[in-house]
Amino acid sequence: MRRAYRRMARVTGLAGLALAICLAAAPANAACRLALALGLDVSGSVDDVEYRLQLGGVADALMASEVQAAMFAMPGAHVSLAVYQWGAEDQQNLLIGWTDLKSREDVTRVTESLVAYEARFRDPYTALGAAMRYGAALLRERPECWQHTLDISGDGPSNAGPAPQDALTDPQSRITVNALVINPGSRDNVTKDLTYTKTLLEHYRTHVLRGPGAFAETARDFDDFKAAMTRKLLRELRPAALSLAPPVQ
Repeated sequence: MRRAYRRMARVTGLAGLALAICLAAAPANAACRLALALGLDVSGSVDDVEYRLQLGGVADALMASEVQAAMFAMPGAHVSLAVYQWGAEDQQNLLIGWTDLKSREDVTRVTESLVAYEARFRDPYTALGAAMRYGAALLRERPECWQHTLDISGDGPSNAGPAPQDALTDPQSRITVNALVINPGSRDNVTKDLTYTKTLLEHYRTHVLRGPGAFAETARDFDDFKAAMTRKLLRELRPAALSLAPPVQ
């Protein structure tokens, strides 16, 4: 047991040393450790109450003390955030353009803008593949960031536009796609039957997730969105130290 602890300590120490070397050697424009794009489903299946719960849930999750602790755990290597909403194939709208989160004040400004946003889509179609392509295009705007993560939230399968599994085909892409699956029709589903959610979760796991360490989180309903988003952000903001090295040029 003691040997195992000693080995773990050595590995942790080496990871920390490697990360410190990377931070010291990285050029100034490589100080972004993570570009994170959040894509929110606002198709016709999402009503006005659920829309507000999504925006408020993202804002509250970003303001959570444990999320901010993870976000600011690496001074000198910040997180950059963009938030967009999506619906049908030609319906994507940028809510928050790329913002470097270097302080709690930066996060507060982002959350205030989010909760004040009003415009939304109402088309019944859900174009998940098109939403993924939009998010990937956003991430390509931040090539200097060490990691690129697309965080897609949705309450239904894709029924329009390119298939999700065909949306991102560049074999050289370093984008990781994670998902937050929401139990649909949940406010009328008092028993919180998760049978359909399990099916939807499998759809996302099979057709949406990509990249090393990609994962899906679930929300029992839109009221649970804040807690699910908090769990998701914590996983995304706490990557393994050795994986944070800037890409070899």
